[in-house]
Amino acid sequence: MNLYQVAEEITRRLSGLFLLDANGRRPANGDARKFQEDPHWRDCLQFFEYFHGDTGAGAGANHQTGWTGVIARAMHLFATLTPGQVLAEGTKAYRAKPPAARAGK
Repeated sequence: MNLYQVAEEITRRLSGLFLLDANGRRPANGDARKFQEDPHWRDCLQFFEYFHGDTGAGAGANHQTGWTGVIARAMHLFATLTPGQVLAEGTKAYRAKPPAARAGK
């Protein structure tokens, strides 16, 4: 794996904490029924400070984004760029163009 692929894999694994799984549950919400089942709360994401290593359930502070806020940024990055763009333009591939231009529109 090259460094781009490693970063992409780490992002995939971390984003899995917040995305719905095959059972329609978010691992980060753990056993909190209100956040897993209540239609008014189930799409309210909490960015916890720590996560349980086996279940992915969030632990610690959940009232601030801290380091976990970077997961959303990484998901956006890998959804809008290709490895070729990064190799050709480096950080300019992301910063230099407005979103519509990156998408080829």
